[in-house]
Amino acid sequence: MELDWIWKAVLIVVAGTLLLRVAGRKSISQMTLTQTVIMIGIGSLLIQPVAGKNIWTTIGVGLVLVLTLMVMEYLQVKYDRVEQMITGKSKLLMENGQLIEKNFKKLRMTVDQLEMKLRQQGVSKLSDVKWATLEPNGQVGVELMPQAKPVTMKDFEQLQAQVQRLINMLEVQPSTRRPVSQEVGGEDIFKEIQQPSSVTPPPKHLQ
Repeated sequence: MELDWIWKAVLIVVAGTLLLRVAGRKSISQMTLTQTVIMIGIGSLLIQPVAGKNIWTTIGVGLVLVLTLMVMEYLQVKYDRVEQMITGKSKLLMENGQLIEKNFKKLRMTVDQLEMKLRQQGVSKLSDVKWATLEPNGQVGVELMPQAKPVTMKDFEQLQAQVQRLINMLEVQPSTRRPVSQEVGGEDIFKEIQQPSSVTPPPKHLQ
């Protein structure tokens, strides 16, 4: 019984891991169309040696696919036209809370699909969306209206500084009067009956 399929399977896993490591670490949701096609191609190739195909030829083809992907990505970085042709541009879906219906038809996308993606980002109202775009990787980019944006630490510090300035402006200046305890009648009135009287008693003939 031939057992060469064991070392072939191990080699496929190792080679496939190295090929995908060279290709990049992006998740499926972040891949462009070209990356997705090549990754599917690599996945299909890697299983062929188990079915009897030459394992070295398979790994060689996978390496060529990865190198092709790297060249195409380099061209996209170097030339904008190549990037537009291969990757495409972001498409506008909403502007100032209003749907751009013509772009929905071009993209074959429904409003329900947009709402699902907005809910995943914590957006509950369409009126809170200033801009919504469909990115080349299939994700929806969102910018909220100013009144719907969450407060950042910077905003909080600025608000705190404004409140402190307002308090300083309205603060009453300290009084120049002496404390109540130093004013006439400010002493403890019970001390008068607790201490012996210092007043000389009247003469007996006046009593």
